[in-house]
Amino acid sequence: MENDSDWKWPFAARAAALRRVLLSDYVLNGVSATFGFFLVAACTHLAFGETVAVNASVGAIIALLPDNVRPTRGHFGYLIAAPLLGLPLFLVVQLLRPYPIELGLFLVPATFVAFLATAWGRRGMPIAAAAMFAMLLAMAPLPATSIHEALLRTVGCALGAFLYVLYATASGRILNRRYRAQAMADLLFSIAALMRTHALRLTAGVTDPDGTELKRQAALADQMQQARDLILERPNTRRRQRLAGMLMVALEMRDHVIVGELGLGHAESRPADVLQRFGALLQAMADDVARVADSLLLGRKPAPAQDHGPALEALRIRAQSGINPEATEQATRNQAALIRSATTRFSDQNRDACQLAALARGDTEPDLSAVRTSWHLFVSPTYWSLQPLLRLWHWRQPVMRHALRAALAIGAGYAIALFIPWGSRDYWVLITIVVVLRGNLAQTLERRNLRVLGTLVGSLLAALLLASQPPVVLLLVVVIVAQGVAHAFVARRYLVTAMAGSVLGLVLANLLHASGHPAFDFADRVGDTLLGAAIAWAFSYVLPSWERDQMIGRVQRVCKAAARHAERSLALAALDEITAQPELAWRLARREAYDALSALVQAIGRAPVEPRAVQPPLDDLKQLQAHGFQLLGQLSAIQSLLLLRRERLDLAVIEGPTAGAALQISRTLDLSQPAETAPATAEAADETAHLSAIPEDLPDPMVPDSSPWLLRRLALAVQLAGALRSDAERVLAQLRTPRDEPQPPSQPTGRDATPLVPQP
Repeated sequence: MENDSDWKWPFAARAAALRRVLLSDYVLNGVSATFGFFLVAACTHLAFGETVAVNASVGAIIALLPDNVRPTRGHFGYLIAAPLLGLPLFLVVQLLRPYPIELGLFLVPATFVAFLATAWGRRGMPIAAAAMFAMLLAMAPLPATSIHEALLRTVGCALGAFLYVLYATASGRILNRRYRAQAMADLLFSIAALMRTHALRLTAGVTDPDGTELKRQAALADQMQQARDLILERPNTRRRQRLAGMLMVALEMRDHVIVGELGLGHAESRPADVLQRFGALLQAMADDVARVADSLLLGRKPAPAQDHGPALEALRIRAQSGINPEATEQATRNQAALIRSATTRFSDQNRDACQLAALARGDTEPDLSAVRTSWHLFVSPTYWSLQPLLRLWHWRQPVMRHALRAALAIGAGYAIALFIPWGSRDYWVLITIVVVLRGNLAQTLERRNLRVLGTLVGSLLAALLLASQPPVVLLLVVVIVAQGVAHAFVARRYLVTAMAGSVLGLVLANLLHASGHPAFDFADRVGDTLLGAAIAWAFSYVLPSWERDQMIGRVQRVCKAAARHAERSLALAALDEITAQPELAWRLARREAYDALSALVQAIGRAPVEPRAVQPPLDDLKQLQAHGFQLLGQLSAIQSLLLLRRERLDLAVIEGPTAGAALQISRTLDLSQPAETAPATAEAADETAHLSAIPEDLPDPMVPDSSPWLLRRLALAVQLAGALRSDAERVLAQLRTPRDEPQPPSQPTGRDATPLVPQP
């Protein structure tokens, strides 16, 4: 029976993973896009015939590119931007198609204008893609024989685009309720995965030498913002408020997971059996969180989470009774103190898991005092502002350089495609350039590899399908399904998108040919893809925006955000009662701190593939990001003490040191001031001296007062701020040194690095 269970477990895990993918928000969005695409194609085919239906399908493709999981506020204004920009380009390309030289001269500036939409970040990228696809898909059919035919094609394209915009606006409102639950479930799965990773580090001693954990934290920050945009939009119904309350708990869980990381470096100070117990309890909590997420996907009421409080209390009592009788008295107390500290942190995570399940079940009311009326401060803007566009007109701006780079690549690709001996379809070469060429080298290389592999598989499938000469209706169905699959996985599994996109492009191009041309040659399509990928790769080195060029601003942002977060977090100690306004300010500062570190971690992850001569000081940057997350962890631990264990604190004792720590951290991380600044007042000097006088021995675990623990964490936070400042100055000095001059020495890392004060 045991062997049978072991044999079945991997299949059960894979089945659960597949179920979660199929029930995810991005798959539902792909299904919705597929259905909308089908409605547009079917209605126009029944009403106006095959030719109009094919052109309407192109319009629907242009309109559905920006149709992703978004809040309902401003959805129509966002969707309509794609056809408004793309349709004029579609018409001009139709008119210039018989004139290759004039068309090439138009494609270059039009590409530059289209790529300027990326100035709005992720929000503008689908609009830029829609504009480019409008031009390039207009090149797929045979040239129009007259202006009248070009206008008819454009009218059909416009009809399909506007019909889809109306459909997508309505479907977005209908599916918004489901999208909220799916976004919350997806976020909980990510948090549960982090908890399992930490449990594995406790039980098996697994380390993280390549910084995978920090990359996950950075990805989680982006995922949380996407969840905020959906879930915090108008929390004016009971169900929306329950999901918003769960999101607030998830934010606290993220903090507590980071705080839990602080003590993993002291695992060797604790008995192995205690570590195993902690790891097993954390694994069980992660399972509880995942079960809540599954219940959201399935629309079921979850079971109550198991309360692990008694087990944690037993571990704490065992620690206080004396764990290692052979050790010295202080060593025994330190070991007991470490276990008490870990028990407290795991108790916070246990409380979060129980509260999460209770909210999902409707057993408790959510606490939304900080976001009930200020939710708009936490969500991304939905309006189109001119400020991003006005700020990019500078030679060193990455968006400006990327737009110029893309325009030059499209011009070169079009010129080469005109003279290829194997009769290349120029639009396919150009589409490959558009989807492969990214704003940085790392993403370009990743897209290049996935695009080539996906094209090999997808083109083979499309060639086999077209060789059988199926009826037009079947080809339209294939186009619809392929578009839905490509749309669903574009941000999650681009290989699937590349395969589906190849099928879509080849079949749709076959439909657009008035001559009813049979199946495209497989070798030609692969050759076009390889050519487009090679051109995109080559032009990624033209007018490059290396990560080094943006790193100074990212480092400064991290220090500024960390100082602001410390100021807002530690200000809670001076309040007799925590009200909504200071909590709101602290939450906004915390979000900016995580966002700043997330941007830094992602940039560090992209830099290693760039030429060594232009790489930033990666070792020092990795140390800076580690200290940044450790500082966030200490501030989160302090905040937990101030909010959750306020009754165990002596406010008269901690108020002065807390204010002094806030002042010292703020001054330390102010990069515009000298590194060492004397305290401005005698009171601040006394507070700083008090912090430095905290003993190295851990607080007595037998004393219920939590004030010594808070004072110790204040001291550690001040020290981490100093380490972060040193890292930042060292990195900035190297970044500001011309590349042909000797670089300042890097701080040793790994075994040679100077260790920090223990961080229980």
